[in-house]
Amino acid sequence: MTITKAHLINSIHKGLGIPKSKSFELLMSLFKITKAALVNGEDILISGFGKFCVKDKNDRRGRNPLIGDDMMLEARKVVTFECSLPLRQKLNGGGELYCRKLKCRP
Repeated sequence: MTITKAHLINSIHKGLGIPKSKSFELLMSLFKITKAALVNGEDILISGFGKFCVKDKNDRRGRNPLIGDDMMLEARKVVTFECSLPLRQKLNGGGELYCRKLKCRP
């Protein structure tokens, strides 16, 4: 299942008990801050979740898949994600995911 923006808004609405309109504003603000940071080349570290990093890719030789011609692909920036150790352990069948500061268990 893919979690959509609507799912996130509904989860915030139910979890915090705030109106869906406020949940929408909260989520959009988070996305706006995240996008601005990434566009500025900043990394985003969310403890217990992971880190989003902007990385530079160099020029490289590629191939046109339709006609097989060699071509040069331009340098570009990409966003990578590395999950935190607790999340990685949980994904791989480890113990319960626990947030110490919030004392919450998903």
